Amino acid sequence: MGPLNGLRVVELAGIGPAPMCCMLLADLGADVVRVDRLEASGLGVAMAPRHDVNARGRRSLAADLKSPAGREAVLRLADRADVLIEGFRPGVTEKLGLGPTDCMARNARLVYGRMTGFGQQGPLAQAAGHDLNYIALSGALHAIGAAGGAPLPPLNLVGDYGGGALYLAFGVLAALHERQHSGRGQVVDAAMVDGAASLASMFYGLAAAGQWSDERGGNLLDGGAPFYGSYETADGRWVSLAALEPKFFAQLAAALELEPRFVARQYDRSLWPEMRAAIAAAVRRHTREAWCERLEGSDACFAPVLTFAEAAQHRHARARAAFVTIDGVVQPAPAPRFDRTPAPPPRAAPQIGAHTDELLAEAGYDAAGIAALRAQGAVR
Repeated sequence: MGPLNGLRVVELAGIGPAPMCCMLLADLGADVVRVDRLEASGLGVAMAPRHDVNARGRRSLAADLKSPAGREAVLRLADRADVLIEGFRPGVTEKLGLGPTDCMARNARLVYGRMTGFGQQGPLAQAAGHDLNYIALSGALHAIGAAGGAPLPPLNLVGDYGGGALYLAFGVLAALHERQHSGRGQVVDAAMVDGAASLASMFYGLAAAGQWSDERGGNLLDGGAPFYGSYETADGRWVSLAALEPKFFAQLAAALELEPRFVARQYDRSLWPEMRAAIAAAVRRHTREAWCERLEGSDACFAPVLTFAEAAQHRHARARAAFVTIDGVVQPAPAPRFDRTPAPPPRAAPQIGAHTDELLAEAGYDAAGIAALRAQGAVR
């Protein structure tokens, strides 16, 4: 089931974008084997596996990567895999004996996906960092925030997940496509600083054309335009308005009962402060629900600003089955969708080592060999 059915992936457990990349692959049918540490410490915030949504859909083998026997077990998994994903600092897997040279000497068709913040080379390659640092270096963070305010962290969506997980998945699938012609795997160097900059490509073009200001909150798409932003309603909730095109703004203006001059001079920046005040006053006259009844589904480019809990219950999400409940946890369904090979129902994240014996058997170990690994403390 799923378009990636038959794809075999080995994931060296970590945090951040690499697990999400592997979730995306597993969601679409890949057999993802997560190699966990013997203990869960150091892998992020402690939570029950069913709450670790990014870890769903895996099988788990717990191994001591620093022991020769544990390392050999992982290499045997990689021998039969199409893809290996790791998210350590540059050089760590090489020290473990699990680097690209080690793995690809045994499996020349292996696509070796590497996820880092700053990339495999460069003066910052070995520096510690997190999402916010990577998007700061890409230029993206500077552009996000209110006028006169500090740059605003956009959760970790732009670096970890947009510039990291998605670009790694894209790179891995591109390498698999190339392998069909060459018969050889290759290393995919996915860096969040590169991906975040790539996401901002359009804005680099706008800046070069003199159409983008470095002043936050002063541009068309960063909240500077009064017809592209969020406004508070009478009940203290929020709605989003994004009527960029004049024909759509005319519909919005009619619903808000704005003066005709605002429609006629939509892009006159000298009028924007007054227009913003008029829109804010109009929106505050009614509750969010009232605005939904009036504008949802229209061409006014309107949507309520929903919490995570509300988003899962929205009628559009329900109609598209955009969320699923797994082991009592509501979470986004696999995306995107395929008409002939739909994604299989996701499975909750496994307990650490839940499939150790099963996976070792698949890698060629017999019962005595598995017992010996356990006795050595190489696996659990």
